[in-house]
Amino acid sequence: MTLRIRQIVLAARDLEQTVAQLTSVLGLQVCYRDPGVAEFGLANALMPIGDQFLEVVSPTRPDTAAGRHLDRHGDSGYMLLLQTDDFPRDRARFDELGVRTIWESKRPDIAAVHLHPKDIGAAIVSVDQPQHAADWPWAGPNWRDYVSGQGAKRVLSVTVGAVNPTAMASQWAKVLDTSAPTNRGEGKLIELNGGELRFESAPADVLSAFELLVDNREAILKAAREQGLQADGDVVRCCGTDFRLSSAS
Repeated sequence: MTLRIRQIVLAARDLEQTVAQLTSVLGLQVCYRDPGVAEFGLANALMPIGDQFLEVVSPTRPDTAAGRHLDRHGDSGYMLLLQTDDFPRDRARFDELGVRTIWESKRPDIAAVHLHPKDIGAAIVSVDQPQHAADWPWAGPNWRDYVSGQGAKRVLSVTVGAVNPTAMASQWAKVLDTSAPTNRGEGKLIELNGGELRFESAPADVLSAFELLVDNREAILKAAREQGLQADGDVVRCCGTDFRLSSAS
């Protein structure tokens, strides 16, 4: 079984302002706005990063899960979608472990389940398997037409901020059936297929950073400053989240 990072999700109070900042700074294009997220009281925008995706969601009505997340954490990382090659096995394991699910879909083109954040920690994690591994139906029918030729190229890692990163990493490894976490500085690391999950000490449990492979770091930093965003060293801060820029794959 393999797992890979396929989509990262931010929650923002102001959807359009956040999308405008991300597209301008990271050189991305909006490929799709999914009417289906209205089921959750949300509006959204998806942007491809190679064959991975950055999504921003914003509540459109009171008393939504995203709205409660924003009340607790402000604009910040909200969800992580992992692509599996064995959905039935994963789904059976969640039941065996007593991991609660908050939403599930089995469409002909993709199967997905959202795990309860209290049972994995820090975020809603979705485990998804498209019918064809290279496809991603959540991003609309023409997402490949919007893959940018410059700027952000790939999502290399996701950082989970945690009050107890050791315990958090162990829980994620158990639920996702990955290899055991290893030490990384003062935190923990779980290796995925072509990416990493990093667990670092933080005041609250929340997705805190994403590392992106980029081809024009200085231009991104300049664009971030022009947008009034914090840009220090190799880090751009947008939507309460650190985007760490890497030029090495």
